[in-house]
Amino acid sequence: MNPEPSAEQDGPSEEREGRPVGRRVFLGTLGLGALGVLAAPALQRGLEGLLGDVAGKDPTGLTGLLPNGGGFRYYSVAASVPHRTAADYRLTVDGLVDRPRGYTLAELRALPQTRLVRDVQCVTGWRVPGTPFEGVRLSRLLDAAGVRPSARAVRFTCFDGTYTESLTLEQARRPDVMVALRMQDKDIGHDHGGPVRLYVAPMYFYKSAKWLSGITVTDRVKPGYWEDLGYDVDAWVGRSNGRTDEPTS
Repeated sequence: MNPEPSAEQDGPSEEREGRPVGRRVFLGTLGLGALGVLAAPALQRGLEGLLGDVAGKDPTGLTGLLPNGGGFRYYSVAASVPHRTAADYRLTVDGLVDRPRGYTLAELRALPQTRLVRDVQCVTGWRVPGTPFEGVRLSRLLDAAGVRPSARAVRFTCFDGTYTESLTLEQARRPDVMVALRMQDKDIGHDHGGPVRLYVAPMYFYKSAKWLSGITVTDRVKPGYWEDLGYDVDAWVGRSNGRTDEPTS
């Protein structure tokens, strides 16, 4: 899902071929998880970075099962994801708009910024309370592009080359939906979907697509990556996928 839903793509990682997991590797991985639970906060922050680095190179998928110091879990639906820097990042806005354009990271940072503090809820059950996000409201980018009357939805694509998501136009215009540049009071790093990701505060985290690269206005909703595999298109926390989680706040 845009397991913390790759999506943090919110969901299980895609199966990939790899070497069998040996007993030492398995026990060592479990040991890291136990250490993360018992360690002091400073050590947990170090483990978060370590697990993020390891998860991108882990052929077993075991690191996706472990909590880290920030409470997030790492998933991926792509075998590898290229890195983007301020020098080479671009976000395109196109489709049923009068003024399609591309944004550099510097241009996005220069726009008026909004800060939200909400709980992050993964459909698999974990939650990170009171998580700050900062960025540009999606509605601002849509207004700047000039959405045409025939538009009904917005489709999102990601530079991992695999993940996609969609919202209705009404959902996309909510004030708690943003193109996020910062998370937990720091620039969004690669493992959390940076430098730019989508953040859909009232929905399960698989809607908050990582590594955002494209915003396309369309005439209908097209299901995203996990929705093609059975997840709800409308992913309101506590009202989808048969779960009874409390709505995020």
